[in-house]
Amino acid sequence: MTDIGNAPLAAERRAHVLATLSRDGVVRVARMMDELGVAPVTLRRDLAQMEREGLLVRVHGGAVPSQGGAPTLGDSRRVESQAALGSIGFLVPSLNYYWPGVVRGAEAEAAQHGYSLRLRGASYELQDERPVLERLVQDESVRGLVVAPNTATPHAQDVVQWLAEAAEPSVLVERDGRQLADGMPLESVTTDHGLGAVLAARHLASLGHRRVGLIISRDSPTSRKITAGWQAACADLGLTPSDHFEEVLPPRASPDFSSAVDTVLDIALTNNVTALLVHSDPEAMAFVDLALNRGISVPGDLSVIAYDDEVAELFTPALTAVAPPRASVGRAAIDLVVKRLEDRTRPAHRVVLSPTLNVRGSTAAPAARD
Repeated sequence: MTDIGNAPLAAERRAHVLATLSRDGVVRVARMMDELGVAPVTLRRDLAQMEREGLLVRVHGGAVPSQGGAPTLGDSRRVESQAALGSIGFLVPSLNYYWPGVVRGAEAEAAQHGYSLRLRGASYELQDERPVLERLVQDESVRGLVVAPNTATPHAQDVVQWLAEAAEPSVLVERDGRQLADGMPLESVTTDHGLGAVLAARHLASLGHRRVGLIISRDSPTSRKITAGWQAACADLGLTPSDHFEEVLPPRASPDFSSAVDTVLDIALTNNVTALLVHSDPEAMAFVDLALNRGISVPGDLSVIAYDDEVAELFTPALTAVAPPRASVGRAAIDLVVKRLEDRTRPAHRVVLSPTLNVRGSTAAPAARD
């Protein structure tokens, strides 16, 4: 029996469907019902709306990507046999949300150089990626590696050292790392997530917001960089500690998530906070949904900026969002591996790409208060 009390919000259902479509190339109603805990009529209504928006095409029992849409992660398997020069192993911690865009950029760049992508998804809970990497390089077609390791485990430095000593050249993606022996950095491609937070804070300040808040969904390399950039921007803009706050949410699957969001909204209202930066899109959409349920208008009473811009534009109101250059990150990582294969003597490159801010309907000047 469906537990309606724990059913996801509409925005979260959309995000889950789009992530599944990007990852698997198909969504099945029966499976989505189990994963989301909603009635079939609700899911079919969602799919019908998304079909009208051109995001997918409904088929018997589910949906597939719309014709001409973005390639799915499965495309890498279809082109493996076409590559003339071998493959590049690509290990990411998740096949949802942020990473599909990175992988699509990497696939396109690899194909241009005559390589295929051998994609593997780990998880944020995996403590040691070395066994997965060892299985990847056992394939003689693998010429290089692009890896986003878990940096919050006791084995994090062991993984970095393994990559430094491997025969195949490697590039870290959205991660930084240094070798143990001499402290030399590994090649890497990262987004300047600190700058993303600065862009968000400056936008809010330009609208006249003085009391603002940062909400992060988990402790990760990205969230730590966002927090550092946000705090620096608040100091630069003249905001004092009493003018902004930072909160960390429990996982969205946690039964405490909704109550945690309500608590943060209570804190915001109590402290006259008029704007929030929320990492990431699903959490931002949940904030807006729960705020609207409480009669808090967005952006009238509360402006909200999402961080990631994976599905933020699809929400109502469309969310202003910081957009990391996901496809460009993937392209740059492959480019570094290929250049290293061509010249093993070149100096280590660390590429940092800038995000952008897409202003939409969820931010406005703060309302006048008595």
